[in-house]
Amino acid sequence: MNTTQLKQELTMKQLILPLTTLVIGLFMVILDSTVMNVALHDLVKDFKSDLSTIQWTVTSYVLAGATVIPLSGWLSDQFGAKRIFLISISLFTIGSLLCALALNVEQLIVFRIIQGLGGGMVMPIALAIIYRISPAKKVGTIMSTMGIPVLLAPALGPVLSGWLVEYVTWQWIFLINIPVGFIAILMGFRNLPVIPSETVAKLDVWGLLLAPLSFATLLYGISKGTNSWTTPKTLIGLLIGVISLILFVFVELKHKNPILELRVFRSSRFTRGIIVQWINQIVIFGTLFLVPLFFQQVKGYSAFETGLMMLPYALSVAIFMPIGGRLFDKIGVQPLAITGMGFVAIATFLLSTISLNNSYWQMMVPLSFLGIAMGLSSMSISTYLVQISPQNTVSRVTALTSAAQQVMSSLAIAGLTTFLTTRMKSETSQSLHSLSASFSETFLIPMGIAIIGLFLAISLYPTAKPKRLKDNHTQTQ
Repeated sequence: MNTTQLKQELTMKQLILPLTTLVIGLFMVILDSTVMNVALHDLVKDFKSDLSTIQWTVTSYVLAGATVIPLSGWLSDQFGAKRIFLISISLFTIGSLLCALALNVEQLIVFRIIQGLGGGMVMPIALAIIYRISPAKKVGTIMSTMGIPVLLAPALGPVLSGWLVEYVTWQWIFLINIPVGFIAILMGFRNLPVIPSETVAKLDVWGLLLAPLSFATLLYGISKGTNSWTTPKTLIGLLIGVISLILFVFVELKHKNPILELRVFRSSRFTRGIIVQWINQIVIFGTLFLVPLFFQQVKGYSAFETGLMMLPYALSVAIFMPIGGRLFDKIGVQPLAITGMGFVAIATFLLSTISLNNSYWQMMVPLSFLGIAMGLSSMSISTYLVQISPQNTVSRVTALTSAAQQVMSSLAIAGLTTFLTTRMKSETSQSLHSLSASFSETFLIPMGIAIIGLFLAISLYPTAKPKRLKDNHTQTQ
């Protein structure tokens, strides 16, 4: 049974249970991308550590996911998407249990890596399954509907973790994953269709080794820049990262069946689209990392209060995601990307003006704007990139876009943490006013990046039905 037959046989009614199963798995995994943000302040105290170390509980999870994402396409073709999805959920659940049992920050970082290795493959595999089983005329609507848990989970993460940290213990951030993971596994066995495998190519071993090496060492070098950009550890990390990244690109372009399909970058249409996606990811997830820290360190809010402050973002995502999906099928990606990046730029500008005297209502506006931006543009851009990619590269392109988003999130967190920590150290006065000023200056960075993204969004394909790229990836329009 080929993909076309599969789409014809699965009606919208028959899609409900498979999509529900994927939603549960996606929501649980993606929730953990921000669930730690509110808990960081308390973990610094509990483990008697510092922010630059504790932030690795977030970065290690995201980076571990980025490491295995490139492998997701090959594994799906080799062993079947359903089987790999279930194995990934199982590993994530086991990692969650280990995180809850961690006795120190080093153990927590290691166990978060295990958790990330399981969770990393869930999103690209789930998105590839959704795309392949959805009726062709409903792809945009279904992808955007599925995008609600994908983008709502990071928004609800701070609320849930804030309540658990304040009223129970931080360990429950991970323990709640265990029953949810068990349900997702049982439903997956019963409801997920068996999707025919593509022709399995020889595994790109060098690409698989060089990708995580380059990502990890670059992030390590950036994080060490908190102390000094000229120390041997910082310079060695950055040097190894740059060299291994160059080698990785060279290997992937030469390999007949690369683990990440970099040849799609030969299309300027695809390149512009994915750069806008990167900018969107850097600005929004970097901002969502900073805002809870500001609430706790400057405003003095508790973990739960901080989580509640993030609700305007979550509600905006929930409201505007379905709207974005319906509009995507009618008007295409360009207007949505422009509008989304515009809202992001305004939101980060408003956040750069924050101070001790800001009221709740003043903070609600930029957070709502961030949610509107995510709802309108994020899944639309992701769907657009899959839509224009050659049909035979869909699984590898979803792996590419998912891995790139994870890496960009990691770079945003590491880079903004480095800048914020450096600014804090440079302040002669350690008052709340100087701390607030450090955050304000840090928010200027994502604002500048968002403005660049706004101009790039204008160059995206202007119609609702873009032409798919050729299989040889030589198209340059």
